[in-house]
Amino acid sequence: MRVNLVWLALFLVAGFSSGQDKATLSGYLKDASDGEALIGATVYVPSLNAGVTTNAYGFYSITLGSGTYEIVFSYIGYAKVTRTVNLQQNVRLDIELTPQSSQLQEIVVTGAAEKSAVQSVEMSVNKVDITTISKIPAFLGEVDVIKSLQQLPGVATVGEGASGFNVRGGNVGQNLVLLDEATVYNSAHLLGFFSVFNPDAVMDVKLFKGAIPAPYGGRIASLLDVRMKEGNNKEYEVNGGIGTIFSRLAFEGPVHDGKGSFIVAGRRSYIDILARPFVDVLQDGAKLNFYDLTGKANYNINNRNRLFLSGYTGRDVFFFDANQGFSWGNNTATLRWNSIINDRLFANFSGIFSKYDYALRFGEDDRDYFRWNSSITNFTFKPAFSYFISSNNELAFGAEGNYYSFQPAKALGASSGEVIDISLTRKYNLEAAVYISNNQRINETFSVEYGIRYSHFWGFGPGDQFIYNDTTAGVRKTVVSRRAFGRGEVMTEYGNFEPRVSAKVQLTPFSSIKASYIRMAQYLHLISNTTASNPLDVWTPSSNNIKPEVGDQYTLGYFRDLGKEKSYEFSVEAYYRNNKNQIDYIDGADLLINEFLEGDLLTGRGRAYGVEFYLQKKTGRFNGWVAYTLARTELQVEGINRGRWYPTRFDQTHNLKLTGFYEVNKRLSLSTNFTLLSGTPTTFPNSRYIIQNILIPYNEDDSRNNFRIPAFHRLDISARLEGRTVKKNGKVRKNSDYWVFGLYNVYGRKNPFSIYFAQADERTVPGQAINSQATQLAIIGTVIPSISYNFNF
Repeated sequence: MRVNLVWLALFLVAGFSSGQDKATLSGYLKDASDGEALIGATVYVPSLNAGVTTNAYGFYSITLGSGTYEIVFSYIGYAKVTRTVNLQQNVRLDIELTPQSSQLQEIVVTGAAEKSAVQSVEMSVNKVDITTISKIPAFLGEVDVIKSLQQLPGVATVGEGASGFNVRGGNVGQNLVLLDEATVYNSAHLLGFFSVFNPDAVMDVKLFKGAIPAPYGGRIASLLDVRMKEGNNKEYEVNGGIGTIFSRLAFEGPVHDGKGSFIVAGRRSYIDILARPFVDVLQDGAKLNFYDLTGKANYNINNRNRLFLSGYTGRDVFFFDANQGFSWGNNTATLRWNSIINDRLFANFSGIFSKYDYALRFGEDDRDYFRWNSSITNFTFKPAFSYFISSNNELAFGAEGNYYSFQPAKALGASSGEVIDISLTRKYNLEAAVYISNNQRINETFSVEYGIRYSHFWGFGPGDQFIYNDTTAGVRKTVVSRRAFGRGEVMTEYGNFEPRVSAKVQLTPFSSIKASYIRMAQYLHLISNTTASNPLDVWTPSSNNIKPEVGDQYTLGYFRDLGKEKSYEFSVEAYYRNNKNQIDYIDGADLLINEFLEGDLLTGRGRAYGVEFYLQKKTGRFNGWVAYTLARTELQVEGINRGRWYPTRFDQTHNLKLTGFYEVNKRLSLSTNFTLLSGTPTTFPNSRYIIQNILIPYNEDDSRNNFRIPAFHRLDISARLEGRTVKKNGKVRKNSDYWVFGLYNVYGRKNPFSIYFAQADERTVPGQAINSQATQLAIIGTVIPSISYNFNF
């Protein structure tokens, strides 16, 4: 199959490149101030009403008939550059665009540069500029990528302090999160209040909620692609900030006279350090902190070849004393080689390492303790090629190989010096894929992007394969036989074709209709039956008992630019996703350190459908957006809810977000966001029985998620005060700084995270009914002020 797709790619390349009297204009678009690549910038030929956009490395290539052309290079927030090019032969032209003043920059949330969402074939995509992210009010005043994404349509969370995010009804484990192409398995710091992405090191953030391109696979809900900054290759620069809960510092600069550049950025929380003199437990060795370090370097070997090396390491530490607590963290590394093989063919080769692990420790000494370590490690190799056939045709093809090593549990317990090993065996897997896709502009009215991806998954020994009995649905299954496999033997094998297609019909220069269909396959599964994802959740691969999840998503949308200057953007998208082999759990499932975990799992169908409305004002002193989603997410699993459809724990019928920015003057700007969400489903007892004066709640009809907690709503505001740009003596300051003042949860709403029931504490008088009480848990129940100072020099 892989050989066939490669031959098909070569055939298409040969077929499309047979034109006569053609010449190619190619090069890089970069920021004139620091040399950073401009991703998604536009290269436009007005006389032909044709153009292309730069790829993830700022490279463009456009093939035209021989002649002289006026070429316009543009990107939102930057001054346009126009060049006249005599294209009689292939021409290499690198362009640097100059940033406009901050007062003239647009709020960038979707689309890029002059090619708006109306004109692009892309749909179900949000690109959020880091400048915009930095203006959104945030918890404790700290800029956060994940929290900013939750202000967009189709993106939700089950509550404050919840890790990760949910996209169009998908669970947290169904999102593919990439940092410079490396998989991030847990994107949260501090149990979900902050993300692992340091804003000082982030260049580009792009969220695909649907219409995911063929080069990507492995998850069925969404793709979050975060690209790191390359570093300033013009001059040395220091960025940082001092906040309420943590501080950060970034250093970047040129290498070898600008042939390369680097950036190093670090963060560390210090609430445990500040509180140590006043809290006894912190003086006894307790720890409560997180830290991360992000770095990237690049070097131009010559004008056709460039190397990149990037990495991340971070950890959260929660220790109750010197010997007891838990910690978790991610480590990633990416080595990439960009090569311009010729003026039309661009190649990138990536070698990637990613690891997520957590550790749990309890015990007073070395004779009585419990220690548990778990991890998932993967190594990836990805060759990717882009062939720029013409201004109307771009072909992409490549392959991907992922090798996984799972350590479900390395667990030791000791009692009075006697050690018991309850560790689980490692699991080894390989996931490979090949793909080919074509982005084609048929004419001025119709454009289409189509492709196919084929993925294959293997499970290897050593290990045991379990066969479970057929029992009543919803009841724990037991092992009836097992088969042992030696090292390297194939235990499990699956394969899936994953077609992708998107189409756009341009109704007018200001409006378009788009439609898409994608199929995604997911071979890794996040096992979690808690209200929100937590650091101790288990990742497990597909096996003979756990089939790959497969999702088909259909999307239809209408897009329109409004206003004389196209300063407003409106879109409405309807989607429907049908999922197979969705995982749920029997009542009382044992998910941790369980060799027979698969016996506690149930599988069934899932569906998610909804409509997303989005209206954005992009320019002017007052700008922002309104996002509303009407949606439903349901599962049907034999053995749960008597086989009937039931809502998932993260189903939200109504999801309304308002985000606004107001430029008071050159130094002062205000921002606010308001969130209103339907309460998420939960399972309440609808009956009870009493044994020896003990009340036991009971669900008599086996219903799942039969009630909803109250609605969630919150208002946040912030003010940003820029430092003075001119000194008292009239000279312009070389450095810059600003203050951020914020109020989170302005009116002190106690949003419920969960509700649980318990028997009343008071003693029951004989003959009287036993009372029970419901307790509502709110993670945050008061207004939280914040202040942070940020600087650049």
